[in-house]
Amino acid sequence: MGAYNESSKATTQALGEDECVELLLVDDEADFRDSAADYFRRRGHQVTAVASGRAALDAISKRLYDVAVIDVHMPEMDGVQLLTRLREQGEDLHVLMLTGGATVSTAVASMKAGAADYVSKPIRMADLEDLIRKAATATHLERDNARLRVALNRTAPKSEILGSSPQIEEVRRLIDRVAGSDKPVLIEGESGTGKELVARAVHAGSPMGDRPLVVINCAALPEHLLESELFGHEKGAFTGASQSKTGLFEVADRGALFIDEFGELAPSLQAKLLRVIEDGVIRRVGSVKERRVKVRLIAATNRDLEHEIAEGTFREDLYYRINVLKIWIPPLRERRGDIKQLAEHFAPAPWQFGDGVLEALQRYDWPGNIRQLSNALERGKLLSGDEHIIELENLPREVLRCTVAGDHHSDTVTSDAVDLESINRRHVEETLAKVKGNKAEAARLLGIHRRSLYRLLEKYAHR
Repeated sequence: MGAYNESSKATTQALGEDECVELLLVDDEADFRDSAADYFRRRGHQVTAVASGRAALDAISKRLYDVAVIDVHMPEMDGVQLLTRLREQGEDLHVLMLTGGATVSTAVASMKAGAADYVSKPIRMADLEDLIRKAATATHLERDNARLRVALNRTAPKSEILGSSPQIEEVRRLIDRVAGSDKPVLIEGESGTGKELVARAVHAGSPMGDRPLVVINCAALPEHLLESELFGHEKGAFTGASQSKTGLFEVADRGALFIDEFGELAPSLQAKLLRVIEDGVIRRVGSVKERRVKVRLIAATNRDLEHEIAEGTFREDLYYRINVLKIWIPPLRERRGDIKQLAEHFAPAPWQFGDGVLEALQRYDWPGNIRQLSNALERGKLLSGDEHIIELENLPREVLRCTVAGDHHSDTVTSDAVDLESINRRHVEETLAKVKGNKAEAARLLGIHRRSLYRLLEKYAHR
């Protein structure tokens, strides 16, 4: 084995010296396979060494590898056949073909099958490691690009901002005014009003609109996981951190990051976020290395942040940093003229509305806003049968109660006789009872966020 001279140090041009490669080594020559596996493990790489193509396919079905080093000449299934199978399966790892008897024909066959490189034995281990690191870098770049393409596809709004009321026209005007800047944007509004849709519209009209809009919801993750998601972490930073992870600020570099439920940020994360806004610098969890990013921050909240500041739960300096450009989205009850257009969007042709349905929808207050309206119409379609007509009886009970109250007294929604808050309260309580107190399920049925439900219950408890 003297041909594999470990003392000859190749210059590493790909991954850093301390970065681990997930390596699959496929060779039926036991001496080379064992020697190479031992060398690369001592160099800090994760190595799976197998003696056949069948064993390689089995290994790849169970684990994600960065690079495979495959011997060309093996019994039953040779290296070119194995590589062809990998490409047919859509495996995206880079492959280095290795042989002790190089010929032009096998080299051409290997490259045609999709090999990244073709090398001959004997080869020094340090030189082979250099090639492996370069191949791993290429694998990582291709996977990153694939993720970015997915993120870019998500930047397109799922639907346009609907409505022609003066209130929604003002929202559109503000979007046009703030989109061209790279300054932070704060979007305020109740749950279900369409804050993410507005964020996507802002980003689409911005100079970095061709870059990803990366989305995260602060209320969906506990503090330690949220920090890791935003800033990334290094291998070994905490229990379970078996490998380094890129944070969303890095993924969004030169693009935008939309932080939903911004008011839910813990104080420690508020401090870290303030530094990113001020200096454009982040540190992964468990790292002292600074990384510079250029990210436009778009934040959304249904909380009264000025009240949170007064209560001491939100940093005043962070608020003023993020509140450079503000867009407020009105609740649906303040733009009732848009309800008909929204309803027709959620129940398009061939769906029709029976007598009194649109009037009932316009009379109700919609505490869960557009999300609740969408859920109500989905329910109506499910209950309508095959006629494609949504009738009054297909609507939720709380909407019907409001309609009955209005019919008995007047069409004025603010009439004392039509106590909408009491109706909404009864609906919340009945929904909770229906799901035996399961607040997460109740919030889903109501079309509101769980934290909004908690605040409603807290308000009801004090009355």
